[in-house]
Amino acid sequence: QASNPLWQSRGSSAVPSGGRFRCPSCRHEVVLDRHGVYGLQRNLLVENIIDIYKQESARPLHAKAEQQLMCEEHEDERINIYCLRCEAPTCSLCKVFGAHKDCEVAPLPAVYQRQKSELSDGIAMLVAGNDRIQAIITQMEEICRTIEENGRRQKQHLGLRFDSLYSILEERKKELLQSIAREQDTKVQRVRGLIRQYGDHLEASSKLVESAIQAMEEPQMAVYLQVSLGVLPACRITDMSKVSMSSRPEPGYENMDHFSINVDYVAEMLRTIEFQTGA
Repeated sequence: QASNPLWQSRGSSAVPSGGRFRCPSCRHEVVLDRHGVYGLQRNLLVENIIDIYKQESARPLHAKAEQQLMCEEHEDERINIYCLRCEAPTCSLCKVFGAHKDCEVAPLPAVYQRQKSELSDGIAMLVAGNDRIQAIITQMEEICRTIEENGRRQKQHLGLRFDSLYSILEERKKELLQSIAREQDTKVQRVRGLIRQYGDHLEASSKLVESAIQAMEEPQMAVYLQVSLGVLPACRITDMSKVSMSSRPEPGYENMDHFSINVDYVAEMLRTIEFQTGA
């Protein structure tokens, strides 16, 4: 209606701003926004056709009369009737004496007005059709924007869910690493304690060996017996030579294989993560 000034001449009533109305030609329901018919997109092609039509309609009557065609068969006769069977304009003499004497004719102005009215109706239908198509295009563009917005929102939501999984995996990894580190420190501290214990025993035994060698080199029997009986008694040497092995780590103490885990089923489950279907 905003694009076609002929719309009111076809008997359509005014449409309030907002709401819906049904096209009188194609019966298509058009939805108007708060701007009413002025919110519809302009159709420049149809507007140009209407402007040309208005310019033709605004010309003076005498100018139109000067443009009337003359009959080719009767040069002095103006074309003033229309042959309905041949669908061609002609003159009165052609109807009476000429090629159209057996045809049904009608006054040229009547046919002109009827054809003009039909053209006006066609223009109105084109305008309505174009408006309907433009409304569909606008609706589809809105659908595209909604799809893009929904897609961005779902991508963000998916990223947050996977970030949550990453956080759980990192936390669990940290806990398991701490378990390994605790047992590792415990075992290492025990073994290092044994190393210090055996080291002290080795140092004492080495000093005893050194003293025993020096005693063996003593040439005087009295001095030798005094040293061997006082400083190096046989029981001390015997006790020192008996190193207790009970405190040694049991075989396989260094093994940490019991901390191995099987994540194959978890990996398979992660690979099967899929979008939910249904509710």
